[in-house]
This record gives sequence, C-alpha cells and structure tokens, in this order.
Amino acid sequence: MLKKTIFTIALAISLTSCESQSLLKQVNDIYKQTTANGQLTNTDIASGLKQALHKGIDTAIAQVAKPDGFLKDQAVKILLPPELQKVDKTLRSIGMSSLADEGLKLMNRAAEDAAGKAKNIFVNAVKQMTFQDALSILMGEKNAATLYLKKTTSQQLYGEFNPVIKNSLDQVGATKVWSQIISRYNKVPLVTKVNPDLADYVTNKAMDGVFFKVEQEELAIRKDPVNRTTDLLKKVFAKQDGK
Repeated sequence: MLKKTIFTIALAISLTSCESQSLLKQVNDIYKQTTANGQLTNTDIASGLKQALHKGIDTAIAQVAKPDGFLKDQAVKILLPPELQKVDKTLRSIGMSSLADEGLKLMNRAAEDAAGKAKNIFVNAVKQMTFQDALSILMGEKNAATLYLKKTTSQQLYGEFNPVIKNSLDQVGATKVWSQIISRYNKVPLVTKVNPDLADYVTNKAMDGVFFKVEQEELAIRKDPVNRTTDLLKKVFAKQDGK
C-alpha cells in the first residue's frame, strides 16, 4: 500500500540522511512525486478532503439540527448527567415520570436549537486547511478529519453553543423544570443534594453529538466507495485505499 511504502522510505531517510531538513518535509516531497506521477496533485488532495468534509458536515448537521434530531436518535440522545440520574430514578419511583420526561426532552430540544450553528464554524475551519493538513488526514487514522475539526473548532463551538442552549433552556422552561425537579429531589430525606450546571452539561453533550455524526459520515466515505459521490472523491480516496 502507498502508506506503507512512504513509511518505509521515511524510515530509510531517517537512518541515512545527514541533512538538517526535517523528516516530515522529506516524506512530503517524496509523496508529492508519487502523487504527481499518479496524476493526483496536491490541489486534488486538498480539494478532495475539503469536498469530503463539506459532504460530511452537511449530512451530519442536517441530522441533528431538527426537531427530534437528538431526542429520538439513541446514538446522540442527551441523557441526564450522572449526578441527576438518581434524581430521575427517585422521581419516577414517586410517580413523577412525566416531569422527568419533560426535563429530558427540553434538554435535547436545546441541543437541537444550537446544532445548526456548527455548520459555519466547521466550514471556516475547512477553508483554512492546508495541504499538509489534508495529507495528514487522508493518510491518517479513520477519524482523522473529525479529530481535525475537534482540534480547530471546539473552543469556538462551545462559545456559540452555550448561550444558545442556555437561552433555549430558559425560553422553553427547562431551567424552571429542572429547578423544580432538583428542588423536589433535594427535599427527599437522606439524599445527597445536587445542583449541576445544566447549560454547560447540555453544551458539551451537544458538541459530542455533532462530532459523533461527523465522524460517522467520515467513516462512511473512507470505508464504502458508494459514499464517494464525485469523481474527485473517488480519485483522492483511492490513494487512501492503497490503489
């Protein structure tokens, strides 16, 4: 496979070269030669990876940024934080299941409201991707593109998601509902009192859900050629396959 060949060449260089040029640059130069000979240019690689990411982002955000996008998808549904799971159990045991269900639904609705903001942030991160980023992603781990987005967007995502989620929780009454739930729970004799930051918790879980969906789309493109819906995607990811 091409990846294995490059690694072998890189190892040989690391053992024999006395130049100050970095190993990464040497491997990159060798890779440029092999791709040029195979009619796959640096531009192809960068454009192909960006195209794949745009495709994955569009699909992933469309899945979660809608009513029930979180709530009815067990893979990303936001459950109670550990310290509140006992609250839920206690409430249900004393006949307050409807209140617990409503609190859970409103948490997921807040995440659905915020998820749409991820798209522009992801798109901007993709625009700034360099050729070396693209090459590392193409020949990297199966979730390398998702990891790239996590690294470059997490801080900004939190900043955008948190106020939207907090506002959503306030608007639909989730903050009030959970205040009631926690207040009633804390009145139960002999229980440990709880007071979590619900907005922070939902924000982080919403981000986890968005990244999970992006990763699923990335894996689909890497694994199954049928998901490579353009000639450029087919051409670029054929190199990943070692063809």
